[in-house]
Amino acid sequence: MTCDAPAPAETEWRSHGPKRRSTRMLRVRTSAVLVGATVLAVLLVPPLVQLDQQAVDLAAKLRPPSWAHPFGTDDVGRDLLLRCVYGLRVSLLVGVAAALTATVVGTAVGAAAGALGGWADRALMRVVDAFSSVPHLLLGIFIVAMFRPGVWPVVISVALTHWLSTARIVRAEVLSLRSRPYVDAAVSGGASRWRVTVRHLLPAVLPQAALAAVLMVPHAMWHESALSFLGLGLPAHTASLGTLIQTARGSLLAGQWWPTLFPGLFLIVPTLAIAGLAGAWRERIHPRHRSELML
Repeated sequence: MTCDAPAPAETEWRSHGPKRRSTRMLRVRTSAVLVGATVLAVLLVPPLVQLDQQAVDLAAKLRPPSWAHPFGTDDVGRDLLLRCVYGLRVSLLVGVAAALTATVVGTAVGAAAGALGGWADRALMRVVDAFSSVPHLLLGIFIVAMFRPGVWPVVISVALTHWLSTARIVRAEVLSLRSRPYVDAAVSGGASRWRVTVRHLLPAVLPQAALAAVLMVPHAMWHESALSFLGLGLPAHTASLGTLIQTARGSLLAGQWWPTLFPGLFLIVPTLAIAGLAGAWRERIHPRHRSELML
């Protein structure tokens, strides 16, 4: 008795399996190398390069990349490498701080809505819907305008506009966990709703919340750069990737490409690397779901 030949689709899927795994591993390793290079650049370049990133030298303005200035200089002669590194430092600070704050707020709201249920759930979800109805950038501009220029108003602005998706994810997870047998056993044993939430529900949703925080970092970095590009949030003397790109528009029209290219690369490459690592983590948690870049 002969065995049936495998279906063409199954054969094709099996033949591409190792190729897909090798591509995924290459993406993860590349993303890890780029994230490591980003961290090292932020930590090591300022002390190693003995230059003042605020030093103005009009005689050296808009010089192309050279040994003295690997990324060239800007329109007032400042070293563009140092400016990009300091701008990346600000973007990473805002991205990580805003992502952590938004994750804490979103997790608290989502867990409370899912655990309490009833009118509390409906009221909290209506608050989420109200925030979702306003465009993120418009709401962020309104929040930033209420404070004096600085890094932390931008963090607050980004955090208060990015906790909504985390709240929905955590609420959905909590609602699905409430029907699990061990939760019913804890309730039957006399455990209070608060104890069940803290001891059983929150630990189960923490991996999802952590993944949401990592995926939120690139989004928060782009949001901060957009606010800086519009001239909002940060003081004028603070290096920001969005500010560097905004001030380099005139140079680009005049043929000087480096003041725009390098800040753009410092923004795009780290955010894609962080999103690549987060996507690999998401595929590991949910193998059937394709990773998506949340930008």
